[in-house]
Amino acid sequence: MIDSLQENVAIILPENGLEEKLNQAKKENRKLSVKLGFDPTAPDLHLGHAVVLKKLKQFQDLGHQIIIVVGSFTARIGDPTGKNKARKPLSAEDVKHNAQTYINQLSKIIDVQKTKIVFNSEWLDALDFSEVIQLLSKVTVAQLMQRNDFNKRFTENTSIAMHELVYPILQGFDSVKIECDIEMGGTDQLFNCTMGRQLQEVHRMPAQIIMCMPLLRGLDGKEKMSKSLNNIIGLTDEPNEMFGKTMSIPDVLIEEFINLITDFSMEEKVTLVSRMTEGENPMNIKKLIAKNIVTQYHDKTAAEQAEQFFISQFQNKNFEEKIYQPVTIDSLASTYSRISIVELCHHLKNDLSKSAIRRLILSGGIQINNTKITDLNEEMEMIPGTKIKVGRRGFFELI
Repeated sequence: MIDSLQENVAIILPENGLEEKLNQAKKENRKLSVKLGFDPTAPDLHLGHAVVLKKLKQFQDLGHQIIIVVGSFTARIGDPTGKNKARKPLSAEDVKHNAQTYINQLSKIIDVQKTKIVFNSEWLDALDFSEVIQLLSKVTVAQLMQRNDFNKRFTENTSIAMHELVYPILQGFDSVKIECDIEMGGTDQLFNCTMGRQLQEVHRMPAQIIMCMPLLRGLDGKEKMSKSLNNIIGLTDEPNEMFGKTMSIPDVLIEEFINLITDFSMEEKVTLVSRMTEGENPMNIKKLIAKNIVTQYHDKTAAEQAEQFFISQFQNKNFEEKIYQPVTIDSLASTYSRISIVELCHHLKNDLSKSAIRRLILSGGIQINNTKITDLNEEMEMIPGTKIKVGRRGFFELI
């Protein structure tokens, strides 16, 4: 059991902490409280989030109590991003909307009915100013400067706002309030999780252990999966989109995807990695990964249909035989007989900015009736039967 729980975990602090917590829970005949905190800064979850959520599901399946802490207070002040500036704070309305969307999506991986969901505004809003000062007194500036991005910005004489220094203390205080045994997160959350452990010790409580999962790299194969970098596979992506995006990952990510986001057995994972290292065509392995992912977040039938769609769209070279999504002319521009290519493609793929569409045109990624568009200012008539290809996975036909 413990080997399974430790599988793929990047950091466990202290090293023997998980075994001690499990033994303690067994001795006391109780469930462990396993925390995951998130600030609802954007409403969409992706496979990067799933790495941690799948580990939470393992604890839940063993009967332990999962606690999701929604940063309904901390999201309103703005957290340090790990870069050179703070993240923009959210309004109360944004927090409420994004939190509900997150919770709805959590059900794709964990059993929400068995999960305790709390909002840290419940206790942070209740603190008066003297209590805030008392909390801040538990942490030194030297301890805060151990956080890499704080240290780097201080050394480079880049501004650090006071609320950024307070943020990890507030997040750590969440662990005190819920009496957390284990806090989960990505490796980029190590400092904040450690703060929770420190504050529990100051409050003379049993200190939580920390389990940090690796950061899944995104479709670019370089940066961590992040919506702001537009390199994600979303948990709510349609099957065809999910399958196609997975097939687009660079070969260097294959083993990472197998280990972190598929639900193959350990034996199956070892076999797939071996097949790849022995020289099998990476596309074959990617198809198996893509089907596994789509099956997890949709179902087996959807995965099989998505595979057939991919073969038709991307392995069949015949432009005319591909499957096109019908789009009514009236839904695009009922008052115009002509429309710019940039504007048209933005209507068809509203997840792409106009700047991104212009870059696609310059790189040959836009086709009208099997002809590449190269002029950024080109317009076209709205004629039924016109077929448009936008990027690698966007196929549309005007009706």
